[in-house]
Amino acid sequence: MRTALALLACLGLLLSPAPAPAEGPQATFVLRVPAPLGAEAQRLLGRGYDVLEQRDGADLFVVGDAHTADELRSDGFRPSVETAMPPSQWAPRSLGDATYYGGYRTVTAHIAHLDEVAQAHPDLATVVDYGDSWRKTQGSGGHDLKAICITRKNPGDCALTPAAPKPRLFVMGQLHAREITTGDMAWRFIDDLVGSDLTAMLGDLEVWVVPIANPDGVEIVESGGDSPVLHRKNAHGDCSSGPRGVDLNRNAGSHWGEVGTSANKCSDIYRGPRADSEVETQALESLWRKLYRDTRAPGDTAAAAADTTGAVVSMHSYGNYVLFPWGWSTEKTGNDAALRKMAQDMASLSGFTAGQPGEVLYNASGATDDWVYEDLGVPSFVWEIGASSGTCGGFLPPYSCQKDTHWPKVRSMLVSAMKAAHKPY
Repeated sequence: MRTALALLACLGLLLSPAPAPAEGPQATFVLRVPAPLGAEAQRLLGRGYDVLEQRDGADLFVVGDAHTADELRSDGFRPSVETAMPPSQWAPRSLGDATYYGGYRTVTAHIAHLDEVAQAHPDLATVVDYGDSWRKTQGSGGHDLKAICITRKNPGDCALTPAAPKPRLFVMGQLHAREITTGDMAWRFIDDLVGSDLTAMLGDLEVWVVPIANPDGVEIVESGGDSPVLHRKNAHGDCSSGPRGVDLNRNAGSHWGEVGTSANKCSDIYRGPRADSEVETQALESLWRKLYRDTRAPGDTAAAAADTTGAVVSMHSYGNYVLFPWGWSTEKTGNDAALRKMAQDMASLSGFTAGQPGEVLYNASGATDDWVYEDLGVPSFVWEIGASSGTCGGFLPPYSCQKDTHWPKVRSMLVSAMKAAHKPY
């Protein structure tokens, strides 16, 4: 790990023209960039930078290396260093390792956990294999894509049909691999559903949880051990000057390829070669179509039917936001009032800020929450969990932050979502 003196030297590189890169792992920087809502924010995203889901007044934040500040200046922005993180110190890990970075569970541990819960609670839980990660389709490792359905089982429950008798709440974590808080929140939610007062709510509701939506990407993250790799995308693709993969939250076929995405394979917001190109995206969309009725006519302003049931939550980090469609535009959906109320109810329980992405952050297209609402009419939300600073802020909070800081807020929002799923509109 670099010394404080070495980190200061890296800061100097950012505040003056950068020399040739040194060999070996490089530090990662979060840069503060003035980019007010509107044209300037969209111009920043349009350049393909790794822009965080975080805003402070007129400023956005970009993750990059020792050259990113110079690139931003060349593009006409005025960056300054917000934080600097030492490089990941990769070390070989055993395939049997269950945790990394102080307690966060590995992909293999998450998958085993689903089976353990189903075996211990056969009256409540069913594990569903809904596809394969990209690496598995290539015969180069990878994982099954797994979900768990939890309910007080009756005939017809947890069946892969939109005609199922109960409303459904769907919750997923780590679509963006480096957002490790979200996988832990999913783990805790699963355990709570089968072992607390929440179980009483499962008589007339199904809860579906995908704890790790991007297992190939998460394996890259956890390979850093006590210095997790800040990898966002999946593992599909090659890049000589940046991270491999496709951003799964820019790949969905809702206004794909429009604002807030990049055609550059090395960008962290690379949208992929076409809409729904990634097997992880395809598998999620196929699962959602099996779980939910389509209650919404085509067209950006059409409203979903009043008898729509269910809700979908994609957990991300960080920024303390509850976001809802549309994300590709500040145009309002046909169900804006109901979506806005649900989001504000959740946010009021956690101290988060509710709004459309373009109202509080920036617009971005090809997101899964837009797809769910556009294709099926089901209310869908993104939660950005965690503050931008402080001991428990950022992408890599100490594991001790999960139980006492993040979980109480997230649990209250999950209970709100469980209640709202019965009759959201």
